Amino acid sequence: MIGWLQGELADRWQQNNRCGLLLVCGGVGYEVQIPRRHWDQLGEAGEKTSLHVHQVIREDSWTLYGFQARHERDLFRELVAVSGVGPQMALGLLGQLSCEELVRAIVQADLRLLCKAPGVGKRTAERLSVELRTRLQERYGESLALLDPDDLAAAALDPSSTAAPVAGVREEVQLTLSALGYEALEINRALRAVAAQGDAVGGEADAWLRESLRWLSREAA
Repeated sequence: MIGWLQGELADRWQQNNRCGLLLVCGGVGYEVQIPRRHWDQLGEAGEKTSLHVHQVIREDSWTLYGFQARHERDLFRELVAVSGVGPQMALGLLGQLSCEELVRAIVQADLRLLCKAPGVGKRTAERLSVELRTRLQERYGESLALLDPDDLAAAALDPSSTAAPVAGVREEVQLTLSALGYEALEINRALRAVAAQGDAVGGEADAWLRESLRWLSREAA
């Protein structure tokens, strides 16, 4: 199994939405698909290049996917383990967002940001968040300076912002919405959406609850 390659960049190529390079290592040329962000940063032919590699072996093909850092490759492996997410969609996510941005979007259930990646719809974005949220928080939380799970509702904002609900208000709203049958994922999304309105909501729990319910009703429509 190939896990890492180092050699000279011989060529770069693009076929539709797929981007890749030809890396010559010890006289052998390896075709490797890479995220678009990395492809845009490639240097000139002959430049020394190293890649952390994920290898997919099928009956009719061997495909290599390359990444600048090991944690990007590891995140790619987490993504493709989710039902309905294949290598091209995972590359699209990593090509659209940095590793830290992608982990934050999944942990915080930022579906709008996830759906910016090619081929990612709302249901797939929801599945990514539901299946990977806890695991990514535990795995990458410290190294990527992610917020604690209890702070997800206000994560889209500067923690010092007055637009974010204070802890007591947030807890009261979360408990009320939970009692009404809403899931934690829906509640966090609603609170982030309301927080994005800025200071207009104010600091009262009733106002946060009213605006959250209004947002949830629109989403369900």
